[in-house]
Amino acid sequence: RSNFHRCKDNHRTSLSPHSNCAYTKRRIDSSTMPRNDDICFVSSSIKIPLPSKPLNTPFKTAHSHFTNATNSFSQLIHSFRTHSTELTRSVLRKSHSLCSATLSLTDEQKGLSLSPAEETQLKTRQNEERVLISEVLVRNKDGEELERKDLEAEAAQALKACRPNSALTVREVQEDVHRIINSGYFCSCVPVAVDTRDGIRLVFQVEPNQEFQGLVCEGANVIPAKFLENSFRNGHGKVINLRRLDETISSINDWYMERGLFAMVSAVEILSGGILKLQVSEAEVNNISIRFLDRKTGETTVGKTKPETILRQITTKKGQVYSMHQGKRDVETVLTMGIMEDVSIIPQPADTGKVDLVMNVVERPSGGFSAGGGISSGITSGPLRGLIGSFAYSHRNVFGRNQKLNISLERGQVDLIVRANYTDPWIQGDDKRTSRTIMIQNSRTPGTIVHGNQDGNSNLTIGRITGGIELGRPIRPKWSGTAGLIFQRAGVCDNNGVPIIRDRYNSPLTASGNTHDDTLLAKIETVYTGSGEHGSSMFVLNMEQGLPVLPDWLSFTRVNARGRKGVEIGPARFNLSLSGGHVVGNFSPYEAFAVGGTNSVRGYEEGGVGSGRSYVVGSGEISFPVKRPVEAVIFSDYGTDLGSGSTVLGDPAGARNKPGSGYGYGLGIRVDSPLGPLRLEYAFNDKKEKRFHFGVGYRN
Repeated sequence: RSNFHRCKDNHRTSLSPHSNCAYTKRRIDSSTMPRNDDICFVSSSIKIPLPSKPLNTPFKTAHSHFTNATNSFSQLIHSFRTHSTELTRSVLRKSHSLCSATLSLTDEQKGLSLSPAEETQLKTRQNEERVLISEVLVRNKDGEELERKDLEAEAAQALKACRPNSALTVREVQEDVHRIINSGYFCSCVPVAVDTRDGIRLVFQVEPNQEFQGLVCEGANVIPAKFLENSFRNGHGKVINLRRLDETISSINDWYMERGLFAMVSAVEILSGGILKLQVSEAEVNNISIRFLDRKTGETTVGKTKPETILRQITTKKGQVYSMHQGKRDVETVLTMGIMEDVSIIPQPADTGKVDLVMNVVERPSGGFSAGGGISSGITSGPLRGLIGSFAYSHRNVFGRNQKLNISLERGQVDLIVRANYTDPWIQGDDKRTSRTIMIQNSRTPGTIVHGNQDGNSNLTIGRITGGIELGRPIRPKWSGTAGLIFQRAGVCDNNGVPIIRDRYNSPLTASGNTHDDTLLAKIETVYTGSGEHGSSMFVLNMEQGLPVLPDWLSFTRVNARGRKGVEIGPARFNLSLSGGHVVGNFSPYEAFAVGGTNSVRGYEEGGVGSGRSYVVGSGEISFPVKRPVEAVIFSDYGTDLGSGSTVLGDPAGARNKPGSGYGYGLGIRVDSPLGPLRLEYAFNDKKEKRFHFGVGYRN
């Protein structure tokens, strides 16, 4: 008992020479709140520093999804994390700032002048010295019984070492003070030792938090008010518990982080009347700038692309709360322009809690010449069956506006295609992302798909001169639409290039009876692309209307649709595809729907099943990996012209005894290559005929 200084006021022993050690301030703001985390509760007026302990913080660290932005991005995230750590520290470790307690020595002991070694010995002795406690009570700050017995029970339940008739050290008392504060129900706790006839009575004088009566939230412009209301609804009318409050704050921060938003609860304040005030910091985008980097050195350089061409592609705008998810989508959007080799976004701190965005871009070479090859679907016989070579020049970034120019030449055993098109992917001044394509094409392709070979193995060729304009725009996520106007002049030639109007069966080859048919087509197309990867869901609906502007021009309506659905089955993938179409009106025989072949019913030659005004083709495939880049495929196809072959002008299918329906099945392999997937398939048809199919690219 000699360690306790007895006061004149009812034998109450003071627990600190400073009466203001028990803070009642409600503000929980890490930037302004005084802290004394290094102060230990001891039995003398000497303050002993405690070893630092790591603080567990529930605030999660955000991570950059852009590889090149690691350093600058981590600095920005660190500033958010530091602020959140301080706020959590102020809530979870509030006991250190709201109360501190020291037991004072006698006046004679305080006046002693001790050497450093003596001070160390004194600290150790006082910290380990035990005092017998006869009674332990929990009272309010005035020493009276608490009105709410449930709070008294919470405080008593938090005590671990302080029990009646126990010998305690000052450190053990201090730890129990911390436990009471850490229960979350109290804003201050002062241990008071009272010398009684029966011994030392230890009284924990606590001040409960206010009852929660309302919420004020400032700076929360993005998070729904309903979410905030639901987060605090269960606590209304109850004593504010700082631990539950911290969990609620963490849930609010998690809401932002799940959406990739740069935002957090930065300060909490308990106002008079039980009003809880939250201050939310949402990092708004201040400025967005483009920085071009040299693809070899990585140094800043002058870009060929106009900055506004890039900026109009991104959805992140000035004044929005920055979202990492939205930033990632913006990076992907810029990459799909086809003119950038690498793109990254670096957030940088700006004034007044805002964030500046710097988009680093590395441009690809704008254009050049290329050569390649492919397979024609029209050639069904011959030593170089279907082989096509191609040569092209392309420019991806005309005038620095991402406009594209392509000029190509394709040459095969019969095929000859010369094509030029100019595309503006986003017409300047349009806010709907409308694209424009101008196209001119001169082609000569085999006519054997519908009309077969002529006598003496001479081939029919279809010559087409085509020109038109198309406008396209995104309709909604994953959906796009295209509308166009196309003029076509087409006719049939023999093996020597001489125009002909009838085949060997004396059937007409043109609808107009002339050596060529003229058509002005109005076209509308809608496309659903799913995830954009092969094997994902896809749907295309195409409608064309022939406009008879002049008497000899053809008038017809053609509708064509195709869809695909992919399903993962363990390591394998099941793909189901279905296509169909119908034509009404006066159209050229060579424009009939051809059924059979590599991209239709395998096991048949191209157009071998039939050709008609209508058709339906269905296919099922199961593919599974063998060894990268090789896949194995099992497939089955079925196709029919729905009995419409005889309705085509001249009945080319009936004249050639095509069955009109058929199926095929088989297996094959696919190999990824720079030219695209190479497909080699072996198929059987319903006539027990066997056939190899080779193709480049995915099936239509």
